[in-house]
Amino acid sequence: MWTAAFRGPRSQFWLRMTLGVGGLGAYALAAEPALRRERPRLRDVFKGLGSAAGLYAIFQVGDRMARRVMPKGDREIASIYELRQAAPPEAIAAALALVIGPGEELFWRGLVQRGLMRRFGRLRGTLLASSIYGGIHLVSANLTLTGAAATAGLFWGALYAREPRMAPLIVSHFSWDIWIFLIAPTE
Repeated sequence: MWTAAFRGPRSQFWLRMTLGVGGLGAYALAAEPALRRERPRLRDVFKGLGSAAGLYAIFQVGDRMARRVMPKGDREIASIYELRQAAPPEAIAAALALVIGPGEELFWRGLVQRGLMRRFGRLRGTLLASSIYGGIHLVSANLTLTGAAATAGLFWGALYAREPRMAPLIVSHFSWDIWIFLIAPTE
């Protein structure tokens, strides 16, 4: 799925991501009954927004480091932000909030990490799931994006390991996505 999204025509990136991640999220809901039973609470919104702000602060520092340390950091970060031109901002925001953010969390934390934590324990399961989440981004051929995904995956994975609830993670993921990508990019 990530290969199709990142290697196909950039003009169709958002459509491929929405359909692909939507499918993964639907699969997670079908495969893991506990995901269908969770109900969001008001405090989940506040936890999600607070953690999104914390991750954004981490990315402010990480962006500056990537631009200095990574040989292609500037260009790779710019190529990520060029995807904003592939669809209207309202469509991107809707895809991020309604499908991509929730779908990624349902699949990566709710299904993959949950399963790995059951099998290998909380710490090793979290590290394995976060590594896979970051590693799958290697298909983008963008090392800066891969590092960013690994960082975000570890951040959300740690939150999930501490409190295995999907609602705060979904709020965090889509809020952070919209903020860093459309409202206040690190560029």
